[in-house]
Amino acid sequence: MADNTDNTISPPLVDLPIETHDRGFYDGFSREVTIPAKIVVSLIIMWAIFFPVSASETLSAANVSIIASFSGWYVYLVAFLMLTCAVVALVPQSGRLLIGAPDEKAEFSRFSWFAMLFGAGIGIGMLTYSIGEPMAHFANNPDIIRGEVEPLSEAAIAPAYRYTFLHWGLAAWGTYALVGLAIGYVAYRRALPLTIRSALTPLFGKAMSGVAGHVVDVVAVVATILGVSVTMGLGVEQFVAGLARLGLGDWLLNDAGTSSTLAIITALAVLVGASTLSALSGVGKGIKWLSNLNMALSFLLLALFAILGSGLFGLQLLAAGTWDYLVTLVPSSLTLFARDGSETAAALVQWQLDWSVFYWAWWIAFAPFVGMFIARISRGRTVREYIAGVVLVPSLMCFVWMAIIGGTAIDLELNGTAGGAILDTGISDQLYAAISVLLSPAMALVVSALVVVLLMTYLVTSADSAILIVNTINGAGETDGTRSRHILFWGAALAFVVGSMLILGGIDAIRITMIIGALPFSFVVALMAVAILKAIAFDIVRKRQGVPTTAVGCAEWEEGRQAG
Repeated sequence: MADNTDNTISPPLVDLPIETHDRGFYDGFSREVTIPAKIVVSLIIMWAIFFPVSASETLSAANVSIIASFSGWYVYLVAFLMLTCAVVALVPQSGRLLIGAPDEKAEFSRFSWFAMLFGAGIGIGMLTYSIGEPMAHFANNPDIIRGEVEPLSEAAIAPAYRYTFLHWGLAAWGTYALVGLAIGYVAYRRALPLTIRSALTPLFGKAMSGVAGHVVDVVAVVATILGVSVTMGLGVEQFVAGLARLGLGDWLLNDAGTSSTLAIITALAVLVGASTLSALSGVGKGIKWLSNLNMALSFLLLALFAILGSGLFGLQLLAAGTWDYLVTLVPSSLTLFARDGSETAAALVQWQLDWSVFYWAWWIAFAPFVGMFIARISRGRTVREYIAGVVLVPSLMCFVWMAIIGGTAIDLELNGTAGGAILDTGISDQLYAAISVLLSPAMALVVSALVVVLLMTYLVTSADSAILIVNTINGAGETDGTRSRHILFWGAALAFVVGSMLILGGIDAIRITMIIGALPFSFVVALMAVAILKAIAFDIVRKRQGVPTTAVGCAEWEEGRQAG
């Protein structure tokens, strides 16, 4: 059945056959998706390992071209995704729709749901950027570039948090929510496979069973591996920096003060090995319990900074920054700096490319993984509850985290206590530097160890989730079974991508690769936004006309027609 209208609108498509192999190594998998995805990722790894100079030069050139040509596309696409989420949540008829069969109940409690959202979605970035981003904007942001405020001054704090919240608020979580809703809505209401291509069936129908659907899923798998690689790369760098702070040996760092090759290999072997074992246990076991542990340890670290750090100052930043962010959200989300030949304009363009456009590409590359994962854990919730839970709650948590922890670091620098110890160190070491300034040496050692443990659990959870999601896409939406052989392959592939890129050119090499990989999937995301709007609008019309909107309803409707 397909979406079309006569006098009465037709029921939705509730059957999307995807051919999977029925024996051998690829039993239960779509070879048309799995094999090309493995080939593409393997070629990236071999290119980085065997031709590092060529890879570095080509990636850098491609990055400059893509960023310059598509910066406007990323800015306006993310604004459109936020608007789409707001519309489907606020319109009463769409907000009440259930992501699932009629009267279906949610699988996870709200606490576990929020914990998994936060842990798999953004936890590692919070540990790296909670101080790193506010501190970077404290030193340089568009208001400073235009000469409106002085860098490293009290006046620079407000714009620093406005831009920090812009990057980690509704834009990030709106992107994730949109992709997850587009997948989950058709998967759980219409019994379509839990995979990326299913989200486009409201636009293209059964055409998604064939080559076009295979291409969409391959692009999603590659984007997932590259997007998660950025997060893993950040986490590995900070993990190694933490081990060095704990005094585990000079071998951890190289002469430049960044992670040594041996440290990167060792860390990845431990972390990805643990995540692969966790992935073998499935989403309801390993990921759920690790996510709950992440949340508990995160609140412990946050409470420590709130009590012993600049908690009141952080709360003031939270209130003022959130208000400033909300009242400037529309112009900030739609602003695209352009060159006019002046140094100021060139600096503004470069700042936006380095920060906002990088983030929009990162969120889009991360979206197939996070969106699929969110869809997997959100069955049985209404559209309005889903949007509120996925967009508002994690955004607020990010704001609280960055205001209290980042605010403490800024306060320590402003009042002279830090003396540049936080500002002058690398982004992977800034959290540990703030802890060392704030606490006694013995206490700082204990809390740094806590951060290392928290990082480890976040890294394991993120890699764990990504491996399971990639397997789900390759398995045509099949979520049962562990498929251990393929879990082992993708675990190893993720480790090699992160390791080869970190060794090739540090985190910048991974960032560049991710931005390039995100571009094809950005067009898929744009189509997903249009598809979910069409799906919901048509279902509202169907309900008014008494036409079924779910797979269960369609089956009963068909039985009634045959009986009649």
